Amino acid sequence: MLVDSHCHLDFPDFSDDLDGIVSRARAAGITRMVTISTRVKKLNQLLGIAARYDDVYCSVGTHPHNADEEDGITPDELVALTEHPKVVALGEAGLDYFYDNGSPDAQARGFRAHIAAARATGLPLVIHTREADEDCARILEEEAGRGSFRGVLHCYTGGRELALKAVALGLYIGFTGILTFKKSEALRALAAELPSDRILVETDSPYLAPGKFRGKRNEPAYVVEVAKVLAETRGVSLEEISRQTTDNFFRLFSKVKVSEGA
Repeated sequence: MLVDSHCHLDFPDFSDDLDGIVSRARAAGITRMVTISTRVKKLNQLLGIAARYDDVYCSVGTHPHNADEEDGITPDELVALTEHPKVVALGEAGLDYFYDNGSPDAQARGFRAHIAAARATGLPLVIHTREADEDCARILEEEAGRGSFRGVLHCYTGGRELALKAVALGLYIGFTGILTFKKSEALRALAAELPSDRILVETDSPYLAPGKFRGKRNEPAYVVEVAKVLAETRGVSLEEISRQTTDNFFRLFSKVKVSEGA
């Protein structure tokens, strides 16, 4: 049993094959999928998908690439949108300095607003951070000083220092198909080092297909490949890593029902 803690089922790549995507995930033993928001204004589209499938949930938030487009959204507005039973997280929000999409100031404002909403609701924040380790660590530390909040640094590709800082603040680290790439030795070394109760697996599909599917459209069923490499990296069985990451998921995404229909 596994969970895909981060996918994008609303993206056009899946529009003609959504039933097939979900069916293949179920056949692969994926019991839950969280389709992650990149624009608050598109929440209804996510909710429509989540309503179709008992095992699919969603988040609400503004990706840093869209920070200027949705600049000024308030924590209270975000909190109100989390009242829907299928909205189980905030985000993804954070900092991305790799692409020149979203000004740094707007990204930081959005990041802090989402943290405040996570703090107010108790829901986890899905954090996107790329080429922004220093600023991300600073904001996380400053905001933690204002009160604790829960979250995951998803699709982690940052440095060891930021990861350990995040774990010390009570956050989780999510791994994608990047973990399976030949060039990812440093990332695998970090994955081997982290506490077993702070790791998650995800696809970030339709992007970042793991090893054997590289170059193809990614999908939630392929999270099994991420789990296999994570298990090998940590020197445990696939069954053990599946149990650990699934337990971690339900602990963090505590609004997700353990039993479908419960």
